[in-house]
Amino acid sequence: MKRLNMYLDKLFEDLPSSEQTVKVKEEITRDLEEKVADLIEEGKTEEDAVNKVIVEFGDIEEIKREMDLPQNTFNRKRELARINFSFSIWGSALIIALVVFINFYYTPHIIWFIYPAFAISWWPLSMFYHLRRKRLEKEL
Repeated sequence: MKRLNMYLDKLFEDLPSSEQTVKVKEEITRDLEEKVADLIEEGKTEEDAVNKVIVEFGDIEEIKREMDLPQNTFNRKRELARINFSFSIWGSALIIALVVFINFYYTPHIIWFIYPAFAISWWPLSMFYHLRRKRLEKEL
């Protein structure tokens, strides 16, 4: 049953914590535990029963639509990751442009801007990784 609770926690992590969400989660948990108990009575092992119940349950998208929640609630984390990624691209581009200007204005005979530009470029790369991870988590 622990695996079943972990599965439901994962499904409900994107939803805001409200009284309605808690009630729906409790109702689904109760129903799924009853199905598991019925399958165990039929002779299945607990692990097989939990696996079958999880596969038959599927995803929670239809339940989310029925709960009258704003649509942007589901994609909020992903949108925040997108905003962070955009900000990191613009911010790093401006910082690199400043470093290039300082390099060519004060020391045009030595090209040193490449070193801080390389270090600064890791910021958008890390944000891209974070955004990509959010997309993959959504697919699971």
